Amino acid sequence: MFPQEPAAYAEICGSRKYPEIHGEVKIYHTYGGSILQVQVQGVRDGEGKKENRFLGFHIHEGAVCSGNQTDPFADAGGHYNPEDKPHPQHAGDLPPLLLNDGMAWMMVYTGRFYPEDVIGRTVILHGMADDFHSQPAGDAGERIACGEILAWED
Repeated sequence: MFPQEPAAYAEICGSRKYPEIHGEVKIYHTYGGSILQVQVQGVRDGEGKKENRFLGFHIHEGAVCSGNQTDPFADAGGHYNPEDKPHPQHAGDLPPLLLNDGMAWMMVYTGRFYPEDVIGRTVILHGMADDFHSQPAGDAGERIACGEILAWED
């Protein structure tokens, strides 16, 4: 799809509660920012049915996908927000993923960061859609999946 390799990537894995969720994010350099290519699958509702809805998707400031009983990805921290702006103007605020039959694919351009700015951070998939106004993070619900952003190596 691109004439170049991505500069960074993350493998997305669901929490213990959502072990079937998996996917990947590839982050490419482009003029003035980054292009993210995202694919996620295995999202099901409480009855095991594949989902058709929007889910919040953000870059978080933390480096690891670990946490505690209450929040399995607590160590991912809050949204990546180096300029201390209100939500939804954080550098890590991204469009929601639209699930179709439990899967989502998205490609998005952002001028809010370059790939090297987010290497060593995390991507988080939330259980609900971002409302784009609640502070500090859009009331997108529990963190259901996470991926650690790493530099791409050939």
